[in-house]
Amino acid sequence: MKAYEKVIEKLLLICAVTATLSVILITIFIFKEGISVLSDYGMINFIFGTKWSPTNGNYGILPLIAGSLSVTIGALVIGIPTGIACAVFLSEVAHKKTAKILKSAVELLAGIPSVVYGFFGLSVLVPAIRQFILPIIQLFNEDASTSGFSILAGAIILAIMILPTIVSISENAISSVPIEYKEASLALGANRQETITRILVPAAKSGIISSIILGMGRAIGETMAVILITGNMPKVPGGMLDSVATLTGTIAMEMGYATPEHQKALFAVGIVLFIIIMLLNLFANFTLHRLGGQAND
Repeated sequence: MKAYEKVIEKLLLICAVTATLSVILITIFIFKEGISVLSDYGMINFIFGTKWSPTNGNYGILPLIAGSLSVTIGALVIGIPTGIACAVFLSEVAHKKTAKILKSAVELLAGIPSVVYGFFGLSVLVPAIRQFILPIIQLFNEDASTSGFSILAGAIILAIMILPTIVSISENAISSVPIEYKEASLALGANRQETITRILVPAAKSGIISSIILGMGRAIGETMAVILITGNMPKVPGGMLDSVATLTGTIAMEMGYATPEHQKALFAVGIVLFIIIMLLNLFANFTLHRLGGQAND
C-alpha cells in the first residue's frame, strides 16, 4: 500500500512540475519574442501611445488596454450581482428539484463554444442595441450614434460567459456554510432575507471572491466572442456604445498576416496582457486575504 501511495505521490509531483514548467516556458517564449519591440519603441510609448497602426510603425496600445479593461469591467458589473443572486437562489430559495435542473442549465452554458456566443451577440445583441437602446440614448444626447458593435455588447456577452463560473463556485460556497449559522440567525429572530444577506453570503465571501477572480480571468482572456461584437476599432472609448479593440482580439486577428516586426509587437502585446492579468490576480488575492483577516479578527 505504501508503494502504491508513493507512486501516486510521484505522479502528482510530475504533473505539478510539468504544469509549472509549461507556464515558465510560455512566459520565457513570450518575453523573448516581444521584449525587443519594447526596448526599441520604448515601454512608455508602447503602453501609453494612443495610435495602433502597425503598417505605419505606430505601436501605441493604450486603446487596446482601455478596450480590454472596459469590456471586462462591464462584464463584471453585470455578471457579479447576477451570478451571486443566482447562486443564492439555487442554494437557499429554490426547491431542490428545481435547483438541480437550473444548476444543470447554468453549467451547460460553460460548454457552449465562445464563437457561438459571438454569433448570438452578432445576430441579436448588436441589432438590438442599434434599434432599441440607441433611440433611448438619443433622447438625452441627439448626437449619439452607434453601429451596435460596442463595449455594451461585449460586456453583456462576457457576463453571460462568466456566469457558470461565478454561479457554480458561489453556490457551492454558500451551501458549504455550516447549517448552525443559519439556524442561529433564524433563532435570534432574523428573517430569511436578513439571514442570507448578513450571515450566509458574508460567511461564504472567500468562495464568492474566488469565483469572481476566475470569472475575471475568463473575461479578460476571451477572444472569439469579443472579435465578433466589439467592432475592433483601436481607439480610446468615450462611452459604452463605442466600438473598441481588445488585446486578445488584436493578437488573434493580426498574427496571421503580420510582418516580422509586427509579430514581435503582437508578442509585446501578449507581455502586457500577461502583466495585467498577473496584477489583477495579485490585487484580487490581496483583497481575499484582507477580507479573510478581517473575518478572523
